[in-house]
Amino acid sequence: MGDFFDVKLAIENLPLILSGLPMTLVVSFASMGLGLVLGLFISLGRSSDLVLLRYPARVYISFMRGTPILVFLFILYYGLPMIDIKMPAIMAAILGFGLNSAAYIAEVIRSSINSVPKGQWESAKALGFGYWQSLMKIILPQSTRIALPPLTNVFLDLVKATSLAAVITVPELFQKAQIAGGRTFDSLTMYVLVALIYWPVCILISVFQERLENKFSKFMKSNP
Repeated sequence: MGDFFDVKLAIENLPLILSGLPMTLVVSFASMGLGLVLGLFISLGRSSDLVLLRYPARVYISFMRGTPILVFLFILYYGLPMIDIKMPAIMAAILGFGLNSAAYIAEVIRSSINSVPKGQWESAKALGFGYWQSLMKIILPQSTRIALPPLTNVFLDLVKATSLAAVITVPELFQKAQIAGGRTFDSLTMYVLVALIYWPVCILISVFQERLENKFSKFMKSNP
């Protein structure tokens, strides 16, 4: 077991690796925020009757879901400077993860909105609500409860995917583990330690999601 995971070495290097946790969370939350905003508008474009909105949205979703995020990060951080577009590593990471997650979020939001009975749209129209008013006040509150579990899955995948930001020098958890591994000549112990850090972080996110889902369910029951 000592050859696989050196407990003493892990404890000694825990502060160094944990110093990358704030950066992991910053990139994760900022990317998710960007993905949610973009995903909402992409999902509306995907569902639009206008060809000029629907097909670009479909192409965007297809492209982002069909290309590796690692390649996209390399293009943003190492490729764009070749055409004189430079950005800090953290900005490239947030932009890359945000643009990529937006494609998945768009499909989640679209399916959640479509799951709301059409009668809700008709009722809103009968009350004199316009499209955006109906969407924001009636449709989205109902679809949010439906979208919470799959959106949480997207966020959990995003938190774990931020480890890829190490390749563009973002000082997050995995990059700190690489530094510790190179210093101690025991990379395996450091990688196992990182896994043991990601695990409780993801558990906490799942617990928060369950509580948030319960609150939305109670709200919907009290406001039929």
